[in-house]
Amino acid sequence: MTGLRWGILATGGIAGAFASDLRTAGLDLVAVGSRSQESADAFAARFDIAHAHPSYEALVADPDIDIVYVSTPHPMHHENAKLALEAGKHVLVEKAFTLNSQEAEDLQRLASERGLLVMEAMWTRYLPHMVRIREIIAAGTLGEIRAVTADHTQSLPTDPSHRLNDLELGGGALLDLGIYPISFIWDVLGAPTTVTAVGRLVETGADAEVATIMTHEGGAISTSLSSSRAAGPNTASIVGTRARIDIDHVWYTPTTFRVILPDGSVTEEYVSDVAGRGMQYQAQAAERLVRDGILEGDVLPVAESVAIMGTLDEIRTQIGVRYPREGAANG
Repeated sequence: MTGLRWGILATGGIAGAFASDLRTAGLDLVAVGSRSQESADAFAARFDIAHAHPSYEALVADPDIDIVYVSTPHPMHHENAKLALEAGKHVLVEKAFTLNSQEAEDLQRLASERGLLVMEAMWTRYLPHMVRIREIIAAGTLGEIRAVTADHTQSLPTDPSHRLNDLELGGGALLDLGIYPISFIWDVLGAPTTVTAVGRLVETGADAEVATIMTHEGGAISTSLSSSRAAGPNTASIVGTRARIDIDHVWYTPTTFRVILPDGSVTEEYVSDVAGRGMQYQAQAAERLVRDGILEGDVLPVAESVAIMGTLDEIRTQIGVRYPREGAANG
């Protein structure tokens, strides 16, 4: 470990989960920034953080931090991450990485110019069961992978003013929920060669359900389903010619999976043993990358995060979702 000193930008629920896991892992959390001193002070007291700043500008200017975790809503990711990069800080940006691929490309360019790490906080990729799954795939245990399927379906607030339903805040199932199965599919099969998407929009114009069918190199097929209005199984499967992997509920959190042969016999069962929620693994990965000078990332390179945002852009085009913050030249 490099002993990087962490600062957290914003004090919402995901920031609290991340702070808790940093403490669980014994990482060095030294500062928090909010839009108000009161909120920063309360968060700092809750997690025993030394520095509480009343603005994001003050946070990124703090000389005692090396890396900033950006935990604001999607439309603010670009602005907030850019602020930190311009202040010379490495950045871990909550997923979805940005609002669209254009913003993602800008962060990639800026980080490269400054010689800094910018990394999407797709924490699922760093969980131990996902690490093991990639090992199994690399060993050829599954044979040729022919299909991947995953859902992220929850029954969430239907209030039109709620963040999840507000297009001004990047609301909708796709960026909050769909990013999980889409990123998972990219992880296993790589970039799609074709994308077909359907969706159901609610009264605010936000997407409540999104389903995708994508093809990939070699003809493999992936399917995903995301919903913010109905809770489904939240499971995933990777189907190969020699075996399949079934990942149990909730597949994108620490959980169990089985490797199953065509005759139904189980050759491996994995049970996760993770302290906390498991968000510490992505932080440890960021520290390792900085230590080793690998600023493009490995498990999830920033170039892949940019490309995934491109896939999400294409899905939104097909289902008819555009965010108000996207101008004529910014979609």
